[in-house]
Amino acid sequence: MKNMKVKLLRYTPDPEILCAAAALTSSRREGASKTIEELTLERARQIIKRVISYGHYSVIEHASFTFSLEGVSRALTHQLVRHRLASYTQQSQRYVAYNTLEHYVVPKTIQQNEETRKIFEDALEKASEAYQKLLEMEIPKEDARFVLPHAAKTNIVVTMNARELRHFFNLRCCERSQWEIREVAVEMLKQVKRVAPALFENAGPFCVEYGYCPEGKMKPATCNIQELKRRFSEL
Repeated sequence: MKNMKVKLLRYTPDPEILCAAAALTSSRREGASKTIEELTLERARQIIKRVISYGHYSVIEHASFTFSLEGVSRALTHQLVRHRLASYTQQSQRYVAYNTLEHYVVPKTIQQNEETRKIFEDALEKASEAYQKLLEMEIPKEDARFVLPHAAKTNIVVTMNARELRHFFNLRCCERSQWEIREVAVEMLKQVKRVAPALFENAGPFCVEYGYCPEGKMKPATCNIQELKRRFSEL
């Protein structure tokens, strides 16, 4: 998506070693303060893979990841904040004004057709004009924003732990997920796999992680689980 930016800002230092030390706490006499000093990255990754294979995801909650999502639509963030086991800080429409068509996200299905693009842009122009006129009439931004559409661009910072991220990827990397949040989710997955591959091995849509689709008849006819597994293994 044009101008969209997804950036992993910060994450828990040595996330795999930390989660592995947490995992060993349940079965060792000594505490994690000693265990963590003895763990190598290779050993930590072996432990994480084994623990996740048992379905014990709670230990990976100790690692958190913070992203900046920039130039995304309000339609996306309305979906994003439904993932409640996370922390969010979003650009405020009470303080930041919208004044050009560049401040809106245009779906590809609308953009690729001249007639639909004109209908969409005409609607955005009218909304923008109304918004600007209200501001000129000294209506507060927090009230003028009521005329702004879901297409309005925004920036948001989001923090999730590794377990919630895996759940987020299950839902939002799915082919049935809305296109914009799916693009964001796939890019987020790419970035966390680079810094913590063991925590996110086999992560992705539900079918990639668990081998079957829970959507049943709702899934797209074009879905191919083996192809999706191959694609996500290459991220």
